[in-house]
Amino acid sequence: MAMDKNFDAKTAEARIAAKWDTAGAFRAGANKARDESFCIMIPPPNVTGSLHMGHAFNNTLQDILVRWHRMRGFDTLWQPGQDHAGIATQMVVERGLAAEGKKRTDFTREEFLAKVWDWKAQSGGTIINQLKRLGASCDWSRNAFTMSGAPGAPEGEEGNFHDAVIKVFVDMYNKGLIYRGKRLVNWDPHFETAISDLEVENIETDGNMWHFKYPLAGGATYRYIEKDEEGTVIVDEMRDYISIATTRPETMLGDGAVAVHPSDERYAPIVGKLCEIPVGPTEYRRSIPIITDEYPDPNFGSGAVKITGAHDANDYGVAKRGGIPMYRLMDTRAQMRDDGAAYAEAAAIAGAVARGERVLSEAEADALNLVPDHLRGLDRYEARKAVVDEITSEGLAVMTRADDLRLGRKLGEDEDPAALVPLVEAKKIMQPFGDRSKTVIEPMLTDQWFVDAEKVVGPALDAVRSGRVKIMPESGEKTYYHWLENIEPWCISRQLWWGHQIPVWYGPQENHIDGRRNGFEDSEFTVRFCAPTFREAAELAKKHYGVSRAVEEERVAGSSYGHYGADEYCVQLSLGKSEEIAEDFVWLRRDPDVLDTWFSSGLWPIGTLGWPEATEELQKYFPTSVLVTGQDILFFWVARMMMMQLAVVGEVPFGHVYLHGLVRDAKGKKMSKSLGNVVDPLEIIDEFGADALRFTNASMASLGGVLKLDTQRIAGYRNFTTKLWNACRFAEMNGVWEGHSTQAMPPEAKATVNRWIISETARVRETVDAALAEYRFNDAANALYAFVWGRVCDWYVEFAKPLFDGEDAAETRATMGWVLDQCMILLHPMMPFITEELWGLTGQRDKLCAHADWPEYGAELVDADAMREMRWVLALIEGIRSARAQLRVPVGLKLNMVQLDLDEQGRAALARNMALVMKLARIASLEEVESLPKGSITVTVEGGTFGLPLEGVIDIAAERDRLEKTCAKAEKEMGGIEGRLRNPKFVASAPDEVVTEARERAQVLGAEVERLRAAITQLDGVA
Repeated sequence: MAMDKNFDAKTAEARIAAKWDTAGAFRAGANKARDESFCIMIPPPNVTGSLHMGHAFNNTLQDILVRWHRMRGFDTLWQPGQDHAGIATQMVVERGLAAEGKKRTDFTREEFLAKVWDWKAQSGGTIINQLKRLGASCDWSRNAFTMSGAPGAPEGEEGNFHDAVIKVFVDMYNKGLIYRGKRLVNWDPHFETAISDLEVENIETDGNMWHFKYPLAGGATYRYIEKDEEGTVIVDEMRDYISIATTRPETMLGDGAVAVHPSDERYAPIVGKLCEIPVGPTEYRRSIPIITDEYPDPNFGSGAVKITGAHDANDYGVAKRGGIPMYRLMDTRAQMRDDGAAYAEAAAIAGAVARGERVLSEAEADALNLVPDHLRGLDRYEARKAVVDEITSEGLAVMTRADDLRLGRKLGEDEDPAALVPLVEAKKIMQPFGDRSKTVIEPMLTDQWFVDAEKVVGPALDAVRSGRVKIMPESGEKTYYHWLENIEPWCISRQLWWGHQIPVWYGPQENHIDGRRNGFEDSEFTVRFCAPTFREAAELAKKHYGVSRAVEEERVAGSSYGHYGADEYCVQLSLGKSEEIAEDFVWLRRDPDVLDTWFSSGLWPIGTLGWPEATEELQKYFPTSVLVTGQDILFFWVARMMMMQLAVVGEVPFGHVYLHGLVRDAKGKKMSKSLGNVVDPLEIIDEFGADALRFTNASMASLGGVLKLDTQRIAGYRNFTTKLWNACRFAEMNGVWEGHSTQAMPPEAKATVNRWIISETARVRETVDAALAEYRFNDAANALYAFVWGRVCDWYVEFAKPLFDGEDAAETRATMGWVLDQCMILLHPMMPFITEELWGLTGQRDKLCAHADWPEYGAELVDADAMREMRWVLALIEGIRSARAQLRVPVGLKLNMVQLDLDEQGRAALARNMALVMKLARIASLEEVESLPKGSITVTVEGGTFGLPLEGVIDIAAERDRLEKTCAKAEKEMGGIEGRLRNPKFVASAPDEVVTEARERAQVLGAEVERLRAAITQLDGVA
């Protein structure tokens, strides 16, 4: 069947994908021809996700590696799967319920989870189909899910990933590597859960900084002296207060101290004294100590910092170092607490602590509610306004002139510039938002589960230091070391329903055992039983309490336990010795929290291969070969996989880590909806085809480079696919594919042109393999582009035309068929769809292109003489073409050419290829001369000089004038850009993408000026 005029990607891609699927082309071990294995674990996209440019880029690189190894006969597995994405998935399902006027807590936990599973069955596979459109050659029959096998999972969601996660938690808990503690975390008030740093977006917003006075206790005073940089005293006065500045006045209620730097002489007289928090009922005004710490900056603001350890990360560190109590002010919805004892009682206790009369345990400090009674229950921003109003009305705001520029406002027409007003600076502040809830995150001191990362980080550091794991680019290693050497405890619990529920049950203290179900406070349930199942936990409880009776599971719906809305999950243990039901039983409560998705995805390599079972896949494919992922999750995922696999099975999870940056727009800007520069990969595939997008991804994938996606570049690579298609059609029209079959080695060739193209093919095969082995995808792509388009589709096709009618016709047809086969094979990992289509259309094939044998030929096929001769011919033709283009000689015009001098080797090469040179350089005649005629431009090649007489062909003077003007314009623009780049202020203040764009433009202009100057010099040399 004759080839169509064009390759229709829209219709062909779906058909080709179905062919691969039917053939099982991507199953683990497909096309295996050697014992070595190659395995990549896909960074699991969220089950709620849809394909974005980051996915498209990342998965293209993985697919190139996988297809390359599969074609080389490796026992290959690309393991696909999705992450259950706790917050994102719960949000999607809750949003659907809200549309029906319902909320999560209208259901039991099981009922809600059933709805999540229903959603997953209907919509959770979206990204799988989108990855297939990209051409991802995963073993889709092994698609994994981080919640497979969880309780309540429906048919089709079997598997043991859940069992693996729970087993690891229990084992690490029993080894003392996991503990429950109270630490500061990112708290999302919308979802009422802790979230990771990766789920926090820090956004610059308009904010304020309020300046307040904290009066010294007992009316004490001190001499405050402030000096300028030269040591001149600018303030010398008696003060009865210390001033602080804050962007969150509502947190003042939980202050535990005011800190100053040890070197700050201004406050030396009052260090160790008490000052009053200027808010709350006057009769219960709370005092706190003034302490020293290295954290405050003496040169920023007043140099004094209020310390609210329960609501600020930096303050938390100061409080931990200084033994300052941390008082939590807000509930899970970021409203001011409305629990506990009255304010008068709480303030009295805190005052005694500040005076050193009493010590509070961590739990006692957390239970103490220091929110004044009249502010309890208010939203945090309502409380902020009330606090500011109260302080200002008491005259405890720091005052300044009305025309103070820090206020960020214009004076009214009748306003007195010298009038004193409260100092409230208008300034930009970085504010943390939940990336899904879009709610301002509250640093919150809460009870959470943690991995004691310091105990498991050592082997992960050693694995990279020793070279067992190589991180690319090398800059990634420095980041890796920095993070792990300064690691903090890893918070692994989330206050959600969707996820792996913590396998810990709580029992009451022995003196609180009776038949009541809901009568105890959470604090009374302190005996922990950690086990994979409730039955095993109950057995532990039986031993602990001395219970011999059988265990009954019972869920008490509508329980008052748990502030997350979960039903109480209980195990009834009868204390009776007989078969009769005793009056007293033990009730075990299960921890309602679930594990952070980073904990479960940290087990992705072994979990997807069947661990803890000793599966054949685990033995064969673990450790995996390489991880391809974004540099932004080096710590969140890569480092944690290293720690977890080493802690669990004592082995590294992969040998190489390839890190890439964010895919940005053509100007280097981060893609965002607000900027309107987001590129949808599916729209790109619809317009240009998957192959063009994939090749673009490969061509910009330089190690450590900036990833700029330009749709014009994508369009250019679509033209590349068209070029290859047309070359194969040309071959078809010249009988190349008649009776053609796949040949591993080229035919015996005598013609120089054929020996040359075989040599070029061998060279590019070596280049591509070397580049891919070192993860230099861009070098492999660029080499293939230059070879396929430049050498094969342009030069060889032209060179072959006259040979089809001569004595070398059969040899040329065989050579062209072999070379185009090699183009399809070498391009297949990057452009799988068009190469598979061409493979099926152009000969008798015994297997798919996806399984074609990757070539191993190399230097033995390189004919040095043929390479030298044809490269000389190409240099001559390209030199003539370049000279014509520079001086705008009409394309269709044939020129006479003269030969000034030429060595014997050049004469022989020219004689054998005269017809090609004359045709492709559009030369009418060639004559040997003693000197160049007037008006000639020179073309030099190795061993000789030629001339193109242009007298009467172009207006040399006018052409020189045009070139001078164009060059001057380019030089002027380049000078302006270079002037900006020499300005330190521009480089420091301009956005990174603007500076980068300026540098790149300067380079382009520099090359253009150099080219124009060379052309002008050429004209100046015209006789």
